[in-house]
Amino acid sequence: MTIKKVFLLFFSLVFSIGFSQEIALLKYSGGGDWYANPTSLPNLAKFCNQNINTKISTKIPSVEVGSPDLLSYPFVHMTGHGNVVFSDNDIINLRNYLTSGGFLHIDDNYGMDQYIRKEIKKIFPDNPMVELPSSHPIFQKPFVFSGGLPKIHEHDNKKPQAFAVIVEGRIVLIYTVETDLGDGWENPEVHNNPADVRTKALKMGANLIHYVFNN
Repeated sequence: MTIKKVFLLFFSLVFSIGFSQEIALLKYSGGGDWYANPTSLPNLAKFCNQNINTKISTKIPSVEVGSPDLLSYPFVHMTGHGNVVFSDNDIINLRNYLTSGGFLHIDDNYGMDQYIRKEIKKIFPDNPMVELPSSHPIFQKPFVFSGGLPKIHEHDNKKPQAFAVIVEGRIVLIYTVETDLGDGWENPEVHNNPADVRTKALKMGANLIHYVFNN
């Protein structure tokens, strides 16, 4: 049995026993602060449970890139401000995870961009990232973002963009840059974002969750 078939079998078993709506935070090497935004995922899980009928645990675990535990989570989030380094084992494990049904959302917390793009290319050298248009379903439901990815923090005053890696017709990874959704998901007092800005960020996060769990 190939490694990919083992991953697919494991995913089907995990989903069948009711863990299909768990999410996790990706722990990586390189010195970047993978642990940034500690309140963001719990808040996103709570928002989704209240608004789009999910049943996600608000106790969010971290999972290492090279760990077999990665298979336990259909949705994994990654963030940070600095360097990212994936080992050869990390690359193989992450590629197998993503091509076997997993999904990774990478959100640049500002400062990650120059590093993460190189690492993504190592995972999928033959599948370049493509920008998702505002007409893509991920921006249409359950909440409508007619202009595409919303702007949460200014950073370099560039437009927010969502890039996807597509493998065999399925989006396996989305990289959001110049938006900083994770900061918008944090507790209100952390960044003092206005309520409407936090709501936009949470709604966009809910769209990501909805897309992964329904496609």
